[in-house]
Amino acid sequence: MAVSAERLWFCAWLPKLPLEAVQGGVTPAAVVEEQHGVHRILLADAAATAAGVMPGQAANAARALLPDLQFEERSPLHEQQALEGLASWLERFSSFVAITGHDVLLLEIAGSLRLFGGLRELRQNIVRDLSGLGFTVSPAIAPTPLAATWLARSGRRACIRDISNLAPAIRRLPLACLGWPPGVCSALAGMGVATVGDCLRLPREGFTRRFGARCLLDLDRALGHLPDPRNAWRAPECFGADYEMTEEQSDRELLLNICQELLQAHERFLLARQLGAQRLCFVFFHLDGPATELRLGCARPQRSAGRWFELLGIRFDKLALPGPVIAVRLQGGMAQPLQAGSGELIFHGRPGAMPQRFSITQLAERLVARIGDQSVQSTSMVAEHRPQYAWRSHSVLADWSSSTRDEAPPYLQRPLWMLPEPAPLTMHDGHPVHQGRRLQLLDGPERLETGWWDEDGIVRDYYTARNRDGRRLWVFRNRRRASSWYLHGYFG
Repeated sequence: MAVSAERLWFCAWLPKLPLEAVQGGVTPAAVVEEQHGVHRILLADAAATAAGVMPGQAANAARALLPDLQFEERSPLHEQQALEGLASWLERFSSFVAITGHDVLLLEIAGSLRLFGGLRELRQNIVRDLSGLGFTVSPAIAPTPLAATWLARSGRRACIRDISNLAPAIRRLPLACLGWPPGVCSALAGMGVATVGDCLRLPREGFTRRFGARCLLDLDRALGHLPDPRNAWRAPECFGADYEMTEEQSDRELLLNICQELLQAHERFLLARQLGAQRLCFVFFHLDGPATELRLGCARPQRSAGRWFELLGIRFDKLALPGPVIAVRLQGGMAQPLQAGSGELIFHGRPGAMPQRFSITQLAERLVARIGDQSVQSTSMVAEHRPQYAWRSHSVLADWSSSTRDEAPPYLQRPLWMLPEPAPLTMHDGHPVHQGRRLQLLDGPERLETGWWDEDGIVRDYYTARNRDGRRLWVFRNRRRASSWYLHGYFG
């Protein structure tokens, strides 16, 4: 039985991650890896590739082709840190981000499509952000995580939403995209099997006996015939990042640039969580002697890298470093929710006069002073199910700390525009009609049967409906009267 295709997976394959994780902006550059005692090229940038440097080439041979070629040793630690940093950043697009292998990130995006304006906009935003962070990405979208991974590794910018279109797309993929052991791929190639479609034509029993059950399970999971659960990656609650240098540095401008890079990573960490921090600590490590600490603080939670860097510049001029620096660490303080501030209203007076700016609070204070306290009111929620009693008004100058305010449960949907009295709706075949068109019921019913203890009790079934213009309405059916529908409010 096929697995339900209710999810949609975005795979970001990072083919140049080993180079981009360690490259410091110097070009031409290549990352090398030791193989059987010989340093060989693993990846080279565009400038080195244009000069003839190729993967698998000995480092000495590459240097002979390009004397100014800069070598970087492959660092799995830097690659893992880069993956975790990107996964943390991608949490702004999805609540489910997974790190798969050493160069693959997976996002479940079915629940994010409406939030970001559709699949095309979401895909463009993810690719643009990853590219802006300095990483080459090969994206693919499919109903199963394994199929999305294979399509991304093939270099095809595939976008498959319907699971019925999945099999034709992956049948053409070469075996190199599957991540199977080299021995299995060599044996299959010796049999003339070159694609996923060739594998699917083989007898299942014989395929399992010859190559093991894992490969067959991979094929079934990729096609959606079997479930493929994944573990979501979760970022740490507190930010911490290190910048290690290959040699000691005393250049204070260079150290400031490193600190700025760490602050930008800190801003991305907080932005994905809509948080801020009031305390930061920079630690400068020296080969000889204890580390030097520099602590910064803000009066209110802050996440802007520019704001923190401004404070750092003031303190850094007075910082005495006992020696050259070999590494820099940024430790973020306990993250706190940001308190959003209201914007300002601009009022233009007489011609030529400077415009005046007032916050919402200042405007309310001036209105009260001009027209009286009783004419300027604010509202708050009340713990009452009946909509007409679920709010109350009070003076904007009331003591907010002493007044009691109840919040509506988060699962309840209430319109901002409530009618003074429910308006009767006409009906067609028992369904509500608005402006001559039958309403489409979206959510409900939410049954409210309360107030029996006084003279204003209600027995209603509330629904969220959509009219012909796409506007959402809040309607209810009065269960005390047969087939009676009413309009009670409009959603924003």
